[in-house]
Amino acid sequence: MEKRLPLFFLLSFLILVMWPQNPAEPEKSTGNPAVQMPGAQPGLALPAQGAAPASEARPETEAEPWRETLSLGTPGEPGYYLATFDSRGGVLSELRLGGFYIKNGLSPQEKEDPQTWVPLLSEVNTPSGVQSSLGLQSTPSSEAMVGFPLDQVHWQHEVLEEFGRTVGVRFHHDTGRGLSLTKTLRVQPNSYDLTLDIELRNSVPEWAGRQPRLIFTPALGMLASADDSFYLEPSAGVSWEQGGELEVEREELSIGEQDGEAFPPTRDILWAGMDSKYFAVLARPDDATRGVVTGAGWRTLYDLNWVAEHPMDPLKSIDDNKENDPVKGWRHVTCDLDLTAPLPGPEGVSRMSFEIYAGPKSSGLLEEHDPSLLSLVAGDLGFFSGIASTLLAILGFFHGLFGNWGWSIICLTLAVRLALFPFNRRSQTSMARHAKKMKRVQPMLNELKEKYKDNSQKQRSEQARIMQEEGAFPPLGGCLPIFIQIPIFFALFSALRVSFDLRQAPFIGWVKDLSEPDRMMRLDWDLPLVGMVEYLNVLPPMMVFLWILQQKVMPKPTDEQALKMQKMMMWMPIVFGFFLYNYSAGLSLYMITTSLFGVLEQTVIKKIWPIDDSEQPKKKSGFMARMGEMQKQAQKLQEMQKAEKQRGQQKGKRKKR
Repeated sequence: MEKRLPLFFLLSFLILVMWPQNPAEPEKSTGNPAVQMPGAQPGLALPAQGAAPASEARPETEAEPWRETLSLGTPGEPGYYLATFDSRGGVLSELRLGGFYIKNGLSPQEKEDPQTWVPLLSEVNTPSGVQSSLGLQSTPSSEAMVGFPLDQVHWQHEVLEEFGRTVGVRFHHDTGRGLSLTKTLRVQPNSYDLTLDIELRNSVPEWAGRQPRLIFTPALGMLASADDSFYLEPSAGVSWEQGGELEVEREELSIGEQDGEAFPPTRDILWAGMDSKYFAVLARPDDATRGVVTGAGWRTLYDLNWVAEHPMDPLKSIDDNKENDPVKGWRHVTCDLDLTAPLPGPEGVSRMSFEIYAGPKSSGLLEEHDPSLLSLVAGDLGFFSGIASTLLAILGFFHGLFGNWGWSIICLTLAVRLALFPFNRRSQTSMARHAKKMKRVQPMLNELKEKYKDNSQKQRSEQARIMQEEGAFPPLGGCLPIFIQIPIFFALFSALRVSFDLRQAPFIGWVKDLSEPDRMMRLDWDLPLVGMVEYLNVLPPMMVFLWILQQKVMPKPTDEQALKMQKMMMWMPIVFGFFLYNYSAGLSLYMITTSLFGVLEQTVIKKIWPIDDSEQPKKKSGFMARMGEMQKQAQKLQEMQKAEKQRGQQKGKRKKR
């Protein structure tokens, strides 16, 4: 069993990194797609952006066009943003987060440049118009009250300031039909929370109590936050409460796929928005607003700007030029909410309030803002999220001791290996004793094989008898360590893959970011059969070398088939080295550490503390003994049935005579 452990780890890695995630080939269509809103009734389409109905004139109350980039919050504190607002639709066109940067190793002067800050949200130029975050769209049920589409008219604006600092923006639009809308966005001091209030005012008494349906887009245009081809991002998601349990459903971006549909919940939505590998923008309705949110859905968006920047080569077909395939213009996914707020009477106000978290996907920060947001991290950690969370807590403990995430990974790996060492030792002892016993029993089995080569049934029964008498069945305890290590292995793999703490965390020397490949130096080599190799990554080759060394120092199996399997396994690390060449340095560091421990265990620990492979007295009871006894009884019953059949045949012959 110990000899199969490397195969288990390698095959587990293959399952994790090579599981197919690409969607089915999308329909090759480059026409202008209609804006399809999730949750809408069949055959019910919203007015497309960029082209208002011909019967609608622009309202006289429309404001002058305005677009401005403002700093929100306090420099050096959590929740310091650079936000671009646009009066067309009264939207948030772009949002950048201060204190977090697009790359590591920036100078203090470069960090002051907002272009180096992490972009959380951006506008998307689609065939139906420019779309942005915090947008409101009208539906056919609200046309009589709204008139000209809300996302095309310019709203009045007011910049909000407190103590000499900009804290938000208020947009206002009067439809000219008795309905007016106000959107107010504010930052909260020393926090990654923003508040958004949407107010409806009505001056038509007959409309009091009516529920116009509006579509609200809390977040749009989020880009991938990591160069990781093994982790799809970003995704649109929603969380709701059902039967006292938190439920989460997310739709990851699949470039090139045009799609969209409603999410399962229609009520009790806790949060909805977008997240990438390391950041999230999530809108949480307050208790009063939760009943107004009557549905949620996701949709993909076509990016005209990306298509313009990646033109097709006219001499090549789409199949020959897949990188510039216009279908790949489907590059964004977003989430929408259905709002059905009842209109107030004259002089009244109907208010919908949202808390918007816009910051890192750090477990501590998410729990501090709203415990329900932790369900987002649990989804990233996968099926073994409970074990992964525990491992991350231990990782944080070691970081508190050493102050470096690289050394913390090494200590965590050693702690896991030491915790599993007693189980591995017991397994190794059982398998060593079994191997020694089989070495003694094998000549007896070979003799029976030669003696009964013409009677396979007798051969099997006699071999089973020898195995039972000698107690040479493989010990079940030899499989126990693998069953224990499976959940720990997958949990640790997931924890290191998505941990926000590893983002841009340096280790030693050339390793500047544990969440990315180590990238010692730039190569830009275009190799045959391999393709473009941009960087020299040192840790993956070290990992492959240690995998091979670990197999070399393992005891050679006595079984001929097992020996062939071990020789075949020598090539597997090299193959996996190509697959994992661009994997994160943190995971490579984990594999290097666990392989070093395996080599140390085989070459040093077993010499200082040899494994006791002496044969133990055969147990008279136990599972395998009972199985052997049952096999004996089955053989006796089979022999009795055979003898009875022969006697019956002899009696039949006498009667015929």
